[in-house]
Formats: sequence, C-alpha cells, structure tokens
Amino acid sequence: QVQLVESGGGLVQAGGSLRLSCAASGSVIFSINAMGWYRQAPGKERELVAAITSAGIINYADSVKGRFTISRDNTGNTVYLQMNSLKPEETSVYYCNALRIHYYTRSDYWGQGTQVTVSS
Repeated sequence: QVQLVESGGGLVQAGGSLRLSCAASGSVIFSINAMGWYRQAPGKERELVAAITSAGIINYADSVKGRFTISRDNTGNTVYLQMNSLKPEETSVYYCNALRIHYYTRSDYWGQGTQVTVSS
C-alpha cells in the first residue's frame, strides 16, 4: 500500500554531513499521517531520529536537535534528513517510516534501510 525508497547513505568522517531522501509511493500515500527517520545500530533497539506530520509538526530526538533537519517536498511524498556534525556513534542503518492511522488502526511502513557510517 505504501512503498518507501531511501537513498543518500554512505561513509563520512566525523563532523561531516549527509542528506538522506525517502520517496513514498502507493495507493494510500494520500492518507499518510506522518513520515520520519529511525535508526538502528548493531545490538541496539531502533530509535526515532526525526519525524514530520502531515500538518508540518516536527519532532526530533534530543540527541540530534540542532544538527539534523527533517523536511519534505511540496507534494509531501518525499522527506529528507539533513545530518550535520555527524558523530561516530551515529553509525547505524537509517530507516524511513510512514505512519498511517485509519479507523483507529495504526500501520507502519518501512523502507529497506540505508547504511550511514561515520568514521572517527
């Protein structure tokens, strides 16, 4: 129902920047309530990095405030994550997420993940 395609990961030195993109498509993208980025490092739980609702409300994890910026294009179907001043501990697989709430039922859609590696 929703397909998410991510791009933009890679290898960067500590203090560097990367920009991730996530394009959504599918039959119900018009009813997506929010899109966001999560990350998961080996042996750790997946955690929210940033999210933006259809109304434009933005939420960031405390650890990335002031360094990361989430945005979207005019259609609302593509979201971006600009990551600045990256730290080695932020090496993770970054996943795009789309949230849809329909008749009180929550549906989460996930991209395939993109690897971000920050070298020290």
